Amino acid sequence: MANGFFITFEGGEGAGKSTQIKRLAQRLRAKKYDVLETREPGGSPGAEAVRHVLLSGAAEPFGPGMEALLFAAARSDHVEQVIRPAVARGAIVLCDRFMDSSRVYQGVTGGLDAAFMRALERVAVNGMVPDLTLILDLDAEEGLKRASARRGADDGPDRYEKETLAIHQRRREAFLAIAAAEPERCAVIDASGDTEAVEARITTAVFAALETKLRNGRQATPA
Repeated sequence: MANGFFITFEGGEGAGKSTQIKRLAQRLRAKKYDVLETREPGGSPGAEAVRHVLLSGAAEPFGPGMEALLFAAARSDHVEQVIRPAVARGAIVLCDRFMDSSRVYQGVTGGLDAAFMRALERVAVNGMVPDLTLILDLDAEEGLKRASARRGADDGPDRYEKETLAIHQRRREAFLAIAAAEPERCAVIDASGDTEAVEARITTAVFAALETKLRNGRQATPA
């Protein structure tokens, strides 16, 4: 990780992570940075094979423990096959969800033991902790409305979107708790309002982080 920069986007359903990753990637590429956009679950051939199993709900009957193991296996492949090599070459990696989603979805609202989740995370991440995590914070009810609006007419909610509002509210609180516990890594971004306003908040946070990296002599390498 000497030259690259690893940024993860976290938050509840409908917070706009995918949209904002695309917009940030365009801004960074305009500055001649080497940028990789990726996502979880997925991002590598092995992890993409697991994605459908998880989001379709096929693993749900086996319980959150099984889902956590599948997420960890997918994450390990994603890290070693995609993220680590990109960071090593000096790229800025933008990832839609990462370890904090497992902490929240399987740990907090899935009720899994904290020690078990830490052990899984340690193995799956293998030292590849994000340099910056942007937590897009949005009212849970509004997020679900947005998630519903973006789906096609024939598409139903996925494994996680279908859960109760109370669970989504707990997830929002859990993401904010992570940000409060790790302020050096995490930045909370107000995801309410229009897309351009959210983009401006993210741009400010990211370029400030890159400037700090420059001052520390670890700037990501422009292409």
